[in-house]
Parts: sequence; structure tokens; C-alpha cells
Amino acid sequence: MSHPHTSRPPAGHRLSFFDHPLADYTLLLAATLALLGLGLAMVLSASSVESFAKGGSSFSQFEKQAMFAALGLPLMLWLSRRPVAFFYRIAPLALAAAFLLLVIVLIPGIGINVNGQQNWIGLPGGFSLQPSEIGKLALILWCARILTQRQDRLDDWKELTLPMLPVAMLMVFLVLMEGDVGTALVFMPIIAMMLLIAGVPLRLFGVLGGFALAVIVFMSLTEGYRMQRFQTWLDPESDPTGAGWQIIHGQMALATGGWWGVGLGASREKWGALPEAHNDFIFAIIGEELGLMGTLSVLGLFGLIGLVAVRIARRTDELFVRLVTMGIVAWIVTQAVINIGAVIGALPITGVPLPLVSYGGSSLVLVLCALGVLLAFARQQPAAAALLRQRRVNSRRSKRRRNRPAASRAGAESAAGAGTATVRRG
Repeated sequence: MSHPHTSRPPAGHRLSFFDHPLADYTLLLAATLALLGLGLAMVLSASSVESFAKGGSSFSQFEKQAMFAALGLPLMLWLSRRPVAFFYRIAPLALAAAFLLLVIVLIPGIGINVNGQQNWIGLPGGFSLQPSEIGKLALILWCARILTQRQDRLDDWKELTLPMLPVAMLMVFLVLMEGDVGTALVFMPIIAMMLLIAGVPLRLFGVLGGFALAVIVFMSLTEGYRMQRFQTWLDPESDPTGAGWQIIHGQMALATGGWWGVGLGASREKWGALPEAHNDFIFAIIGEELGLMGTLSVLGLFGLIGLVAVRIARRTDELFVRLVTMGIVAWIVTQAVINIGAVIGALPITGVPLPLVSYGGSSLVLVLCALGVLLAFARQQPAAAALLRQRRVNSRRSKRRRNRPAASRAGAESAAGAGTATVRRG
């Protein structure tokens, strides 16, 4: 019996683009590059005023972001060529490295505190590393490995949650110790999605959800600035020149853009009115400069990434691939929803960046690495892998055909030279 994804269509049937073996790979790569290109353009636009004010150059922050993109893209493409077994093998090592960095960042003098959050490790050259970004991908790979090893025992909820849940909760606890509630919120849908795919009973989600909510409420009540963010979200007009300033000006930027925007580079809010215009609130600058069509394009590209990821998960028979795929899409889509929700006022501000678009090296590189994993899975779908093997075979045959005449001429000339030398010696 032929595999359902490798069987050929009936004679006379014309394949649509979405039926092509490499459709998932092509769509995912195109959406990634489109968001990355848009993000670089918007970082250049949104950061130009602040960059010039701080360092006399309008391009300093853009140059850093471009450098991280130049680092992340080759990593993404390299990972896209790795086999599934590679990601399975490195999962424990990645998790150990993530935990080590999450502990190191809490050490005074090593971790850098920014706005009440100690979640950065200083690096030479003025750069910094955010360990929690590494933790997201590492946790996804490790949890998928653990659940795959126990796939014949997934009807027992203890096998599903031990040791996965304690390890995941420890990672979330370390992130909360940094003061980064926004990133902790991103971890929770990742964990929930992987448990759901593995088959955890729904009643367990109620218990876990209640526990997570209690932790978030506790963290919010014990820090004044978090409580202020929540109160400002409910009523930003109560403090329009203070805590509500960012929300109000973000919404003003979106309203100013109209349908088509005021034009790329023509934002007025980036001239000091909107804090973090190139980072957490870059979506507001997109709305101002590119209008509603620009913001809908961003939403559409994230939706496309999510759709392709679901297609990859549905088309595989490997539990590990399915779990990693859905964990990564839960990460990227949830983070995008939290960021955009804060900008439009639907959610409180949490400080998480918009994946692939906001300024930030750690986030950009790690999201590109995660998408490299998805690209690898898309390439290794049965029909895609068969097509790529055939292309490699055809390429080798073509090279041999091109090289054969030159080799034949060289052999003939060598034989002629040898014959001449023999005659002379005779």
C-alpha cells in the first residue's frame, strides 16, 4: 500500500500549489522571510530617532538587529537540514544549558536588571543574552523527547506529567524569579499544548490552570509596577501623562495610520512620544506608517505560520515531530497575541516582543532557530523527502554528464602524448 502523502495523483489531475510536496516548506520559509524583512525595515524606521539622539547615528540599533538576523538566518538554514534524530539527541543537552543560564542570570553582578527584570546576561561588545529565550526551545525539545519515550504508556496521567511537569514548572519558576511574568505567560501555553497533544485528561488542565493563575496573581500583587500596569490597562485615561501614556500613544499611532498609513518612515509617534517604539510597541508604528493593511498583513503572516505548522503536525506519524511542531507554534503565536493584544489595549502590557519583528537579538535568533526546526520537519515529510532525494540524484547525474566530455578529451590528449613519446623513444 502506498503512503497517503507519497501516492501520485490520477492521470490528468493537476496538482495545486498546496498539494506540492514542498508547499509547507516554501510557505513557511516565505512567511518567515517576509516577517523578518518587515521587522528589519520597521526597526530601522522606529529606532532611527532614538538611535540618533543617543549615539549620533540613525542606524546603530538597526545595525545590531541586522547583525543578529545575519547570525540567525544561517543557523535557521543549517537546522533546516538536520534530521529529526539530531533534535531528539540534543534535547537533554539543550535543557541542561538553559537551566544553567537561568541560574547564572539570577546571580548579582552577572544578571543585568532592566525595568525591574533581571533576565539578561552581559556579553562582550555591549551585547546581552536572554536565557529564557533559549529555555523555550530547549523545554519544547526535551518535553517532546520524554513524551515520545513513553508513548506506549500515555494512557497513564502520571507517565504524562512526571518528570515533565515538575521540570517545566521549575523553569517557569526561575523565569518568575527574574521578574519576567510576560515570558512566564508564554511558557504556559507551550506546556499546555504539548500535554494536550499527548492526551492529558482535560480535568487536569483545570487544576494546572488554576495553579498558574494563582502564581500570576501573587506575582502581580507583590510588585507595585505590575499592579500599576494592570490598573492602567483597565483605565489608561486615569493617568494619561504617567502610566497610561504608552497605551494611549500606541492607540493614537494605530488610529493615525488609517487604511494605508502615513508612509514608511513618516511616523510622528516615534519622535519621543511613544516609549519602546522599536521594541514592544513596534506593532503600533506598523499601524501608523503602513495602516490597517500593514497590521493585517502581519496578522496574516503569523496565521500562515500557524496554519503550516498544523499541516506539518497532521501529516507526520512521529509523535516527537508533532509535539515539537505544536509546541513551537504555541510559542510563536501566543507571544504574538500577547504583544499585539497589549498594543491595541486588549491585554495588559507584559513586555514580550513581537516575534521576528521587534528589536532584540536573543528573541530574533532563537525564533529563527525554532523555525529552522519546523523547516527541517517540513523537508522530511515523506513526499518532500522523496522529491529532494530525486533532485539530488538528478543533479549528480547532470554533473557527471557535463564532466564526461572534458574527461574524455583529457584522456585522449594524454594517450596521444604517450604515443608520441613512444615513437620518439623508438
